[in-house]
Amino acid sequence: MYRFLLTPRWWGINVFLLLSIPFCIFMGSWQLGRFEDRVDSHRDAEARIATDKREAARPLDDLLPVTKATSGKQTTASGRYDTQLLVPDRKLDDKDGYYVLALLRTDTGRALPVVRGWLPGTPDPAEVPPAPTGEVTVTGALQASETPGSNGVSARGGLPQGQTSAISAASLVNLVPYDVYDAWVTLNRGDAGMKAVPASAPDGTGLDLKAFQNLGYTAEWFAFVGFVIFMWFRLLRREVELARDAELGLTPDKDAPGGDGGNGTPRQPTGVSSPVQ
Repeated sequence: MYRFLLTPRWWGINVFLLLSIPFCIFMGSWQLGRFEDRVDSHRDAEARIATDKREAARPLDDLLPVTKATSGKQTTASGRYDTQLLVPDRKLDDKDGYYVLALLRTDTGRALPVVRGWLPGTPDPAEVPPAPTGEVTVTGALQASETPGSNGVSARGGLPQGQTSAISAASLVNLVPYDVYDAWVTLNRGDAGMKAVPASAPDGTGLDLKAFQNLGYTAEWFAFVGFVIFMWFRLLRREVELARDAELGLTPDKDAPGGDGGNGTPRQPTGVSSPVQ
């Protein structure tokens, strides 16, 4: 009854089964490993942020350009505050609010974006404390320029004058008449009573959408293993039923439509006489 398993067709089916199962298990394990790597990277980045905050601040130019190794490091810079902007749609402690961003003109001629702090509610210039005047020295955590549309950064346009959706040199260079550093700093202590904005982990180290996509792909690959095995057993059961029908002589005539021999009369099993008319 199971001799059909030795046919070329079933040899192909069995080879496909034996190859697809380990392949799917390998791919599922690889995707799971990618997710676990992102979890470990996220934990390491958070631990490094806490460690970096205790380190001595270094000059800004010593830490540029911003990389995964320098993101979150304590830095210091001196200059005079110039333009002040508001960054809407920013949450802190699960509350809606906005950042207060001021551009610090340094001796290099370029401006360093400095997040002075966070305020709740909708952006309102009347509620924003004015930036300090004169020469100031700021100390805070170095951050890489943001990318609109990623990591919760808003990508919407048409903002009112005095607002920007992302803290990046590409966005700010269109709002001010001078060069801007491709980095920004968040103060360790909020200025003028504002809440300090904590440093964030660098891109690629957080539990973002890509991390959970890896977890979803893991489930898909292992589910495909079960689907392949299920389909193999279903085909096997169908072939066994056809083999049993053939032994009983119940195989339909393939040459006739509907298996009735072409004359509308069902084919009789072998060895069974027709009833007397």
